[in-house]
Amino acid sequence: MRLSIIIPVYNVEQYISGCIQSLLNQGLSATDYEIIVVNDGSEDNSIQVVKQFQLKNTNIFVYNKENGGVGSARNFGLNVAKGAYVYFIDPDDYLANNTLKPILDCAETNDLQVLTFISKGTEKIDLYESATGVNVDYNISKIKGTKYIACNGYKNEVWWYLAKKEFLNTIGLKFIEGRWMEDAIFTANLLIRAEKVGYLPIDAHRHVKVVGSAMTSKEPSHYLKVIYDNANAALLFKLLIDGIKKNKENEACIERLKARQQSFVFFLMIRILKSTIKLKEVKKIITSMQEIRAYPLNSFLGKDYNGFIYTLLVKLFNIKSIYYVLFIAFNPILRLKK
Repeated sequence: MRLSIIIPVYNVEQYISGCIQSLLNQGLSATDYEIIVVNDGSEDNSIQVVKQFQLKNTNIFVYNKENGGVGSARNFGLNVAKGAYVYFIDPDDYLANNTLKPILDCAETNDLQVLTFISKGTEKIDLYESATGVNVDYNISKIKGTKYIACNGYKNEVWWYLAKKEFLNTIGLKFIEGRWMEDAIFTANLLIRAEKVGYLPIDAHRHVKVVGSAMTSKEPSHYLKVIYDNANAALLFKLLIDGIKKNKENEACIERLKARQQSFVFFLMIRILKSTIKLKEVKKIITSMQEIRAYPLNSFLGKDYNGFIYTLLVKLFNIKSIYYVLFIAFNPILRLKK
């Protein structure tokens, strides 16, 4: 089998049919690929919707598991996948028509370990036409993953990448379970360890911006978890950066990874201002980021993060006393009670 598409599903009955229908409109034979739906303890009708598709399509497989989060569901799907290549897509996203076949053909023809392509953010659920030609014979270059990171605005989210399963097995790469930012850690590891990476300029993926999604939730306990998981991602990125051979070839890659590491710190600091966290905990987090040299934010601004607002906030955030004043000022009654 050529390809396994893995979809973690949890309470997405409003979107899952659009996702699956788009995967069936890719110009591939049913024997070429499988659609693996991992039911992560859904409590709505998501799986009933999937089973209606399953009745007419022999390449759709449903697996049920207890709720463990998206990382756990993706790992489960990876364990049962039979395809030579794997692709992870979220259930509220979808693909433009007939884009997956040229992507898969390109990966196979060039024996790539990782292939990236174009994703477009949208609130629409019917952007099925690709803005680029899908029948064009694109010439692509094979480069090392470290060079790809150095030369491109590489993305955290896993839906940008098609990966060779044998390569994933060889390096033993899995998603971290029970934490947010698992995509960022997975994709950075994926690229750093890859020797054959390609980019195909095909407009393929649609990321649907869902109001009230997990990452936009402002429920206090969830918000605090995202803060701590961003801090954990910054720590794990230090280990990644320290593991890269220091030479001239990798210098730009390391600088880009440092910027990405500090982006976790920058955005956790933004979230902290809006959170219910205690001041002593804030100081503890900032100190821990200092210890791993992810703070102050001296590598954050650059190719990926720039502009007046970023520059102003970094100047303010880099002075701890000013940041703590901002923290108290955002909700003085709440802060003073603590």
